[in-house]
Amino acid sequence: MVIKVYIASSTGSVAVKKHQQAVVGFLESNRIRFQEVDITMLEEQRLWMFRNIPTDKRPEKGNPLPPQIFNDDHYCGDYEDFFQSKEDNTVFAFLGLSSKPSVKDSES
Repeated sequence: MVIKVYIASSTGSVAVKKHQQAVVGFLESNRIRFQEVDITMLEEQRLWMFRNIPTDKRPEKGNPLPPQIFNDDHYCGDYEDFFQSKEDNTVFAFLGLSSKPSVKDSES
């Protein structure tokens, strides 16, 4: 399982930048392995992300904004979903992980 965070490295939106930093910072501080996928650099990845976001999670107008979070090909959610799972202390379930990785697991 690979947690993938779809981000935009070049965005003019301060809110998007802060949301991306919040997700990445949480994953790093909790030693959760993840992969950043920059949708501004990889067109095929951007299209894949858009196609794999469930219809009910897409905005009525425009495109879904990063960060978007997947566990392999399974859609976990967007920043709002992530934030709510943090508030509810259910981030590991949100990410589809059984539990917080131990220090030993993250060093191997």
